[in-house]
Amino acid sequence: MSVIEMKDIVTRFGTHLVHDGVSLHIEKGEIYAILGGSGSGKSVLMKEMIMLLRPDAGEVTVLGRSLMQISFRQAQALRRAWGVLFQFGALFSSMTIAENIEVQLKEYTRLSRQMRQMLVQSKLALVGLDPYVGGLYPSELSGGMVKRAALARALAMEPKLLFLDEPTSGLDPIGSRSFDRLIVELRDLLGITVVMITHDLDSIFGIVDRMAILADKRVAAEGSLENVLQSQHPFVEAFFKNEYAKEKYLNKLEAGGAVDV
Repeated sequence: MSVIEMKDIVTRFGTHLVHDGVSLHIEKGEIYAILGGSGSGKSVLMKEMIMLLRPDAGEVTVLGRSLMQISFRQAQALRRAWGVLFQFGALFSSMTIAENIEVQLKEYTRLSRQMRQMLVQSKLALVGLDPYVGGLYPSELSGGMVKRAALARALAMEPKLLFLDEPTSGLDPIGSRSFDRLIVELRDLLGITVVMITHDLDSIFGIVDRMAILADKRVAAEGSLENVLQSQHPFVEAFFKNEYAKEKYLNKLEAGGAVDV
């Protein structure tokens, strides 16, 4: 069952053409990656999925709703069905972590203050942060803690979809693999669908179920890792078929396809 479908997407900024007939689909419960070189339109595509941008042509359907024909009220309701983790966290610097997580609960629910605080603590625990972290400000956290705090905020409204923009960017290898494990655990525990932009080969080989490769303003390849590796597109060849990627793939095969995080 597709929870997101994009058909023949065309995106322009003035005379600059970013997408020229991009089509892809994302299935319920999978971890789906969007890959591509700098300027290929990965972030633009994700912004079109979450209604921050509107394509010039084509069709975007999310959770059964056409984003090209949706009313304002329907759009507001749909936005509550997803959470977003931006690349650098995008936490409000003047608020504590608890206040950051609580923002959506105050804005969109009628829950009591006590209930909101309980939910904030449960989200902190869900992403592996101690309760005291809620009283700290973003500037007092390490890079890994900022990512987890931002993830807790993205999960505040119990979303069906989770969008992640370069979730392991800026983390050391140990922190990156720990965050990968957390994404898999949350997907399995909460039954959510995860859409992520990433360049991290360890994440791609370790936790991604399917992916789309953007190149030449289109989808150069889409599918499982095994399917994508069959592509002879020059970008796919350059991205995956280097020595490090080959080693990761062989290790995955030797492990029986198990998650290598």
